[in-house]
Amino acid sequence: TRMNKAASTLNAAASLVAGSRNEDYGDILETHKRIVGMWNAYLKAKGHCGKLGAIDVPIMMALLKIAREAGKHKDDNFIDAAGYIGVAAEIESRERGE
Repeated sequence: TRMNKAASTLNAAASLVAGSRNEDYGDILETHKRIVGMWNAYLKAKGHCGKLGAIDVPIMMALLKIAREAGKHKDDNFIDAAGYIGVAAEIESRERGE
């Protein structure tokens, strides 16, 4: 049977998150902790007092992909946004100790 667009988008996102991205960049939680540490240092240097957590990284990256999609359609925007939301779910689960 023909795979619908939603399923093919989610499958592509899942293969990136579980496959090549994880292999290329290492553990999801550790990578996002490193990123948020750098983002927080930057925000502090700019005078902002808010403190982001690791889960904010993939959520904000999904928002970036959504903003790009608002400007111009690319299937990559949907795939990456779905992948980032999946990463957010993984981080949230791991930080709760599941």
